[in-house]
Amino acid sequence: MPKENQNQEQPQLSLNDQMQRRYDERLHLMESGVNPYPCQFDVTAASTDIIETFREEEQRPVSVAGRIMTIRKMGKASFFHLQDSKGRIQIYLKKDEVGESAYSTFKLLDIGDIVGVEGYSFRTKTGEVSVHARQFELLSKSLRPIPVAKEKEVDGQKVVYDAFSDKELRYRQRYVDLIVNPEVRDTFIRRSAIVSFMRQFFSAKGWLEVETPILQPIYGGAAARPFTTHHNALDMQLYLRIANELYLKRLIVGGFDGVFEFAKDFRNEGIDRFHNPEFTQVELYVAYKDYNWMMELVEELLYRTALSVNGTHVTSFLGNDISLEPPFRRLSIVDAIKEYCNVDVSGKNESELRSAAKDLGLELDPKIGAGKIIDEIFGEFVEPKLIQPTFITDYPTEMSPLAKEHRSKPGFVERFELIAGGKELCNSFSELNDPVIQRERLEAQAKLRLRGDEEAMVVDEDFLRALEYGMPPCAGLGIGIDRMVMLITGQESIRDVIFFPHLKPE
Repeated sequence: MPKENQNQEQPQLSLNDQMQRRYDERLHLMESGVNPYPCQFDVTAASTDIIETFREEEQRPVSVAGRIMTIRKMGKASFFHLQDSKGRIQIYLKKDEVGESAYSTFKLLDIGDIVGVEGYSFRTKTGEVSVHARQFELLSKSLRPIPVAKEKEVDGQKVVYDAFSDKELRYRQRYVDLIVNPEVRDTFIRRSAIVSFMRQFFSAKGWLEVETPILQPIYGGAAARPFTTHHNALDMQLYLRIANELYLKRLIVGGFDGVFEFAKDFRNEGIDRFHNPEFTQVELYVAYKDYNWMMELVEELLYRTALSVNGTHVTSFLGNDISLEPPFRRLSIVDAIKEYCNVDVSGKNESELRSAAKDLGLELDPKIGAGKIIDEIFGEFVEPKLIQPTFITDYPTEMSPLAKEHRSKPGFVERFELIAGGKELCNSFSELNDPVIQRERLEAQAKLRLRGDEEAMVVDEDFLRALEYGMPPCAGLGIGIDRMVMLITGQESIRDVIFFPHLKPE
């Protein structure tokens, strides 16, 4: 045996019977001179392309590669189905054509092994477009059996057994999920299409895609708890960004008219069907615009994205048909609470708001201020009822320390959130650009932190310095990509639109 194979006979792990057989097959192949893991294979066609372009009069030469998903071994001829990134196709393997050595190799293969086949397309007697193999090669020996669903007809109905359907296991082993549940790929293909369309949409309007720091000495731009880390060389504490807002606004100060960034952000918060501590959002800032202009842009963006990806402006989400055709309803947060809770929160102080929340049956953290109380009332009693896209506008100042004061409503700011399917999808301001008022707002947030509100913002002196140089009027927008993908693809959990969501330890 070659020197590099001397320690291959007994793997240092506990194996069940099926895995032990596969390890034995691997060893047998190597002892027979077959490399179970060669370096490359030239692929010229995909499964679905072969099927869709098949012509009866032509024996088209093809070279395909993929994973064995079904296998029917017989004496001198066998069939198996090969699955590649596009779909599945049947392979016909005949001993006299591929040769005794290759056919002997095939006899040692299992469902899950990755193989390459050169041959030509043809139609079998049963009418299935297939590939007649002339050459065959093992490309990767699978040492773990993949879960394969079995189908059986019961009373005329197709019943599936042993499907890989356990949600948590599918999230933990997404690689297996993608193999045995190929429809899952469609969600992620459409996710990529959504991001690509949005990127082109922004770029076509002349705005610049940029990158800003993920590791930040001061976190800001949102109300959230950060993840902390330590930089050894500088001996300083750093934070994973909770938002990229303050850096993007620095670029508006620097003279760019429009900037956007698709960003990974991190918030040290709970995990549920709408929240993952690591998530993706796009933030956009456009000079000389306000939140009214931004509402119209969001309507155009969502409508055109849905049409591009789904071919329709209507999407099905959590059992509701949701139309993304403009215009969307617009409702102030005060009017929304009044409509759905029969409570008028305008002009109420913190004590009065606490009393109103208590009357509604809402338990509140004693450390939060008036703005957070309004937010809690809205989130509990109003937001879940807003199924069709609705702009909730004009928030109390305390809730929005980075937004410009409302031009006609004292005590409120020019802000909107878009709610669809009962959840926030995006957030936008007419951005505050008065450095004096911005300092006052951030210092008020610092006082809330002293009261114990861990999500209150911190004072960022460099951002304030940037504002002192002058920032033009500006509209800002943040869109949660994960939630937007959920809405457009109709997925019920954020874990279904993130390849590798965070989970509790196994």
